[in-house]
Parts: sequence; structure tokens; C-alpha cells
Amino acid sequence: MEDQIINRVANSPLKTFDLEDYYHSGARQVLDIAPWLFNGIILKEKDFRFFVKEHNWADYEGKNVAIVCSVDAIIPNWAYMLVAINLEPYANMLVYGDLSDLENALFMQALTKVNLLDFQDAKIVVKGCGSHPVPGFAYVEITRLLRPVASSIMFGEPCSTVPLYKRRNK
Repeated sequence: MEDQIINRVANSPLKTFDLEDYYHSGARQVLDIAPWLFNGIILKEKDFRFFVKEHNWADYEGKNVAIVCSVDAIIPNWAYMLVAINLEPYANMLVYGDLSDLENALFMQALTKVNLLDFQDAKIVVKGCGSHPVPGFAYVEITRLLRPVASSIMFGEPCSTVPLYKRRNK
């Protein structure tokens, strides 16, 4: 009888959770309102409203947009709200903050769609590497979501995992 090579990883009960599957591939863009400020530091309502009215919002069609002000200025909250009102019909996703905040929001939106019942009592490996950048936020969030339902959670690849959590038997 010849020695057969058995793929124990393929035959294991492990379920792989790949956060890259939840990566939104759409374009990311920062909308900096600093150029719309008087002398680069003061928001004058009339001028600001003019810039908002004249801005080509269609340039953001289908994009994921982070709204920021790159200068140290006091910006009233209504100004960001006005930008959001005009941006919302065009953008896929918009957030107040930088590209990191945008990435976190995209993953949060995607992870809310995970059917946790698919992972009930499962031994889960959260895949740890890939070709798209996955923020630390996404790893923490999926761990928070999976821990109540999983029997165990590991990090890495099925052939080489770091154990993180194992449910205690009651």
C-alpha cells in the first residue's frame, strides 16, 4: 500500500473568514474644504455656500469620499452637513474624517451584512494576509462579531494559525 498524502487542512472543520472578501474596491477620495475658506482659515457663510453651489458634485459619482478640513480652522458642523447633503446623491459612501475613517466605515458597512449564523459553533480562522489593505479596525470588529457564536477563533492561515479564543464548556 502506497503512502497517500492527505490534506489535513482541506479535511479539517475549520472555516476561513477572509476580510478581503469584504473590501470595497471603489475609488477613495478626500474632499478637503480648506480651499473654500476665506484667507484659508475663516468660513464666511455666503462665500462657502457659493463654493458648495458651484462645485461639480458629479465628479464624486460612485466614489467613497472622506470630508476633511486640512487647516486648523473652526468649522461649524452645519458646513460639513451642507457638504454631505450635496455629496450624498453621488457618492457611494461619505464620512467625516480622513481615509482611515473612510476605510473603517466601508468595512463596518460590509461586516454588518455577515450572517453570523453561518459561523455558529464553528472553528474559525480569520485570514491574515492578502493583496488589499485591511485596517486593524476590521480585525477587531469581526472578532467582536464572531466571538459570541464561534467555538474558537484563530488568526492566520489554516496550515499555520495563532489561537485567540476557545469557548469554555459549561
